[in-house]
Amino acid sequence: MRLRTALCSAVSAVSALALLSACSSGSTTSASSGDKPLVGVDYPRSDTDFWNSYIKYTPQYAKELGLDLKTTNSQNDVAKLTANAQTFISQGVKGIAMAPQDTAAIAPTLAQLEAKKIPVVTVDTRPDSGKVFMVVRADNRAYGEKACQYLGTKLGGKGKVVMLEGGLDSINGRDRTEAFNDCMKKSYPGIKVLGEATNWDGATAAQKLQTDLTANPDIKGVYMESSFALSGTLQVLKQKGLLVDPKDKKHVFIVSNDGIPEELKSIAEGKIDATVSQPADLYAKYALYYLKAAIDGKTFKPGKTDHDSTIIQVRDGVLEDQLSAPLVTADGATYGGVPSVKSDDKSLWGNNLG
Repeated sequence: MRLRTALCSAVSAVSALALLSACSSGSTTSASSGDKPLVGVDYPRSDTDFWNSYIKYTPQYAKELGLDLKTTNSQNDVAKLTANAQTFISQGVKGIAMAPQDTAAIAPTLAQLEAKKIPVVTVDTRPDSGKVFMVVRADNRAYGEKACQYLGTKLGGKGKVVMLEGGLDSINGRDRTEAFNDCMKKSYPGIKVLGEATNWDGATAAQKLQTDLTANPDIKGVYMESSFALSGTLQVLKQKGLLVDPKDKKHVFIVSNDGIPEELKSIAEGKIDATVSQPADLYAKYALYYLKAAIDGKTFKPGKTDHDSTIIQVRDGVLEDQLSAPLVTADGATYGGVPSVKSDDKSLWGNNLG
């Protein structure tokens, strides 16, 4: 090694070019010197089954797509996400995938990454401002509309339902909440919606549901905007003697969002009635797919894709690939014009976790 170093120092400029590969063969591989581009993925949290599934899928698809991977976890904290982005920059990544839960506060970080020409793909959420290469997301307004149509049909257009909202600092929470309310007002004006802010916190959701059921024992439906509320909701209903078979007149109809295995199992057991399967596997796959495409200099336009989704233009400089997210029920029937798939359908990612 000393001899090679001395030779490299002594040669002329022409000779140095000739010997460049020999001089560098003993160095650490950088993001740009290997065959595989280095990308960074920040996981937003690891305290839910949905995001843990996403975390499981990410390295699998990185390997499949020929990408080297660095990962961080921002634990639902935008300050940590900002710090993690700085770490990725220092590591020389060629692109970053992230899922900012505070979709307004991430703007300065996006501006910095744009200035450094590091493409960003956001997963599950869309930033309120700033440019990204692609947003990989499902149509979250459709989540609220599908939940509304299911509950509206089951309740015959009358009664009371509780909506356990996510965080309204997130576009997902806003989209699901607004769409559910709009659909109920338009299609089922006889149903009263009790909206409860939970900030995606299961304990808060359970406490507010218990309070609502005590004050309104005639509640017949619950819309959980994510599976974060599943365990607490089932526990509250059990305590109230309401966790009964769907054919029992005391049954409270429940719709969730995510499509995790526990939801699918609960539908089969009659504990909950429906969910919207948010594609954890495809979020991981297409986040990395679009990062690789950005690194390779590819561009995209609005329109249908080859993977059963539609790319829309949200605003100037922001495209969103809206992946398929089906309504899942026990019988696979159509509710309020919305088709569903059976909870045991093998096409659902929640039925394919080994």
